[in-house]
Amino acid sequence: MIEVTVPGSKSYTHRILIASALSDGKCIIENGLESDDTLFTAKALKSMGINIEFNENIFFVYGKDGVLKSNSNPIYLGNSGTSVRFLTSVCALGRGSYLLTGVERMKDRPISDLTEALKQLGVHARCLNNGCPPVEVKGGKIEGGKVFIKCKVSSQYLSSLLLIAPYTEKGLDIRVVEGPVSKPYIDMTIDVMERLGVSVKREEYEHFKIKGRQIYRSGTYTVEPDCSNASYFWGAAAISGKTVKVKQIFKSSHQGDVHFLDVLEKMGCIVSEEKDGIAVTGGKLKGIEIDMGNMPDIVPTLAVVSVFAEGTTVIKNVSHLRAKESDRLAAVTNELTKMGIEAYATDNDLIVKGGKPKGCEIETYADHRIAMSFAMAGLSVPEVKILDEKCVAKSFPNFWDVFKKLY
Repeated sequence: MIEVTVPGSKSYTHRILIASALSDGKCIIENGLESDDTLFTAKALKSMGINIEFNENIFFVYGKDGVLKSNSNPIYLGNSGTSVRFLTSVCALGRGSYLLTGVERMKDRPISDLTEALKQLGVHARCLNNGCPPVEVKGGKIEGGKVFIKCKVSSQYLSSLLLIAPYTEKGLDIRVVEGPVSKPYIDMTIDVMERLGVSVKREEYEHFKIKGRQIYRSGTYTVEPDCSNASYFWGAAAISGKTVKVKQIFKSSHQGDVHFLDVLEKMGCIVSEEKDGIAVTGGKLKGIEIDMGNMPDIVPTLAVVSVFAEGTTVIKNVSHLRAKESDRLAAVTNELTKMGIEAYATDNDLIVKGGKPKGCEIETYADHRIAMSFAMAGLSVPEVKILDEKCVAKSFPNFWDVFKKLY
């Protein structure tokens, strides 16, 4: 059995960093992920007056009761969609005007559904590029009240509002009118809010009520390992037929991507939860039809695993992948086609037919998940070369060191 350890969850690290920055004092975040994206969030919060230190996987965040200083300089967030969406709402609590910007690809990543919701609350928030960043926000006190939001493109719009809701005067009464996609990420946001002492009332994924003038409680919080990053090692087990255990991840996780294990079981793998993690043993794989609307980050992983399955795999309800770090539907189909695999996307689905892949150079489109997904194929297919391999630093800086354990 091969045993690996993956770093802390990127999604949890973003959320706990923001809640801690708004808290009433010193927060210690253990096993926090130090990656390009999370450091963009941390640096932005520091530019707004929050003292943040990092040492050996521990963030020390000194909250100031929701008080944020003005920042006249543009806040650069690379291609971190999570950072720009969450911080758009955080800036609405601050003082003065803020400008959030990033790389060229960021200018293609929609955010107008969030800015429109903030406008309903009296916040000056506007996109400077046809519904996409850069985003200009003018901060100040937010009265609160009822707000309607569309989350068909991203659940992060809702999470963004939820995170700032306790710091409004009267609280927020949020109604979701479209979507949401990626529902487990909403559960993660509420999990963080409740762990830091904020009460949330909800009706499934359609209606949320959060009282105003609450405050996040300082303390020590631990980030669990990242299930999205674990998927590459479980997927590698599926492809190679080996047994791979990812340590300290359990099925009780709030991370929706832990359910990739259920997908692998349907395809023919053996999954076993042990006292120190979850192991996957590969078997004879078969194609399946599966709705992946709640696990978008796992779609490239599943697509590559599907190459080695008998028959066709239909990955449904994934149109929102076109607005990720890259157009992931196009990226996956392009690179699988180069490998001699029949793959194509419809409006909502991705279809992959199992076959005999050939080695080639894999273009990553500066997308960490494309790089890590196609790395799995290289375990069984000779002469697979991943271009721009350093793009994994976005979420998993030491990926290649850990990946070597699979050879």
